[in-house]
Amino acid sequence: MRRYSKHTDEDDIRVRPHRKGTRPRTHTRPKHEDAAEGFVLTVDRGRITCLVQDRTVTAMKARELGRKSVAVGDRVAVVGDLSGAKDTLARVVRVEERTSVLRRTADDNDPYERVIVANADQLAIVTALAEPEPRPRLVDRCLVAAFDGGLQAMLVLTKSDLAPAEPLLTTYAPLGLEHVVTGREGYEDGSAAEELRALFEGRTTVLVGHSGVGKTTLVNALVPERQRTTGHVNAVTGRGRHTTTSALALPLPGPEGAGPGAAGWVIDTPGVRSFGLHHVDPDRVIHAFPDLEPGTAGCPRACSHDEPGCALDRWVAEGHADPARLASLRRLLATRVRREGD
Repeated sequence: MRRYSKHTDEDDIRVRPHRKGTRPRTHTRPKHEDAAEGFVLTVDRGRITCLVQDRTVTAMKARELGRKSVAVGDRVAVVGDLSGAKDTLARVVRVEERTSVLRRTADDNDPYERVIVANADQLAIVTALAEPEPRPRLVDRCLVAAFDGGLQAMLVLTKSDLAPAEPLLTTYAPLGLEHVVTGREGYEDGSAAEELRALFEGRTTVLVGHSGVGKTTLVNALVPERQRTTGHVNAVTGRGRHTTTSALALPLPGPEGAGPGAAGWVIDTPGVRSFGLHHVDPDRVIHAFPDLEPGTAGCPRACSHDEPGCALDRWVAEGHADPARLASLRRLLATRVRREGD
């Protein structure tokens, strides 16, 4: 073993020039003042497709962004090769402040939240009236996520030629949600696309729903020049096949000569089997149930809304709200309480 003299100083210590950690660090970061503005159309396996000056540019996240996520709908700053030519790659160096965020977790016990879409104005919850059967619990979860993320929610009920819409509409009538009901005839005569376009125009709308409910069919009707693959629903299980693998923003057709997105954006998303709400504060869940919230005025202090003496029982018994809505609220709150107790 080599021994150093007691007279050794720093001049006697050799430092390997390429050894990790010997390079001086700086906290100064480039400001990228000349970066171009971009709009994220889709994110797939680390590749970010952006609309930059009416060109589609492929980019990757710059190292200085660290763990900050980039999501469909983000307004970003982009540098590098912005030609959009094949095999070119730019860099996203900044993500602008978001006006809204639609997030979910895999389940209520998963702490990792996934940003589905940023800066959307409204969430269109797409639900089939049959094949597959409606899932009110999933609808309620989407409503909570919309409220928490700052989006306005609406209902789009499909396959009305297979089952009536009235029972589901009656359940959600107290919420005053915008809604569209359509079936096979609506696609054939174009009335479905016309009705939806009137509600989507000038806004960014994200479509979310269970697999097989017809989201992609709706998108194809709205943006016919960008036909996406549609799947089928298994007649036995009622389950749909995933045909959309990543969220994608598409510009609604506008006046001739208008730039992309001038008439609004529609964002198609993969079908979901669950919609976890681990990221939502349990105290905020009740705010997504405006038909039940007034009934909490008579609750005892710190009421869990699932205990003896909860005023919501009387509120529902008096006919102010659907019992199924109270059951859904309590089911959601129960999962949140279990999470907090883990």
